[in-house]
Amino acid sequence: MADKKGNKKFNNKNNYDEDYNPKFRKQRKKVCVLCSDKNFELDFKNAEQLRKFVNDKGKILPRRTTGACAKHQRDITLAVKRARHIAILPYAAKD
Repeated sequence: MADKKGNKKFNNKNNYDEDYNPKFRKQRKKVCVLCSDKNFELDFKNAEQLRKFVNDKGKILPRRTTGACAKHQRDITLAVKRARHIAILPYAAKD
């Protein structure tokens, strides 16, 4: 469609399918590392293992980031806090 000056008029519909919304793309569900691997045992004395669940500032990563289930996220939190208490992990990173 064009108006009298020859400019194109756009309708309100976008070029996407009606069901597709780029803001709310479905992402693949993360699988809990501790549930999937039965040999993987969480230990508060193993700092390298716990660093996967802590960001560079020393904060514990949330479930949506780690992909852990609720039960294992509680175990991760407890292990990180124990490791901090005995000075294996820092409470906060130095800048």
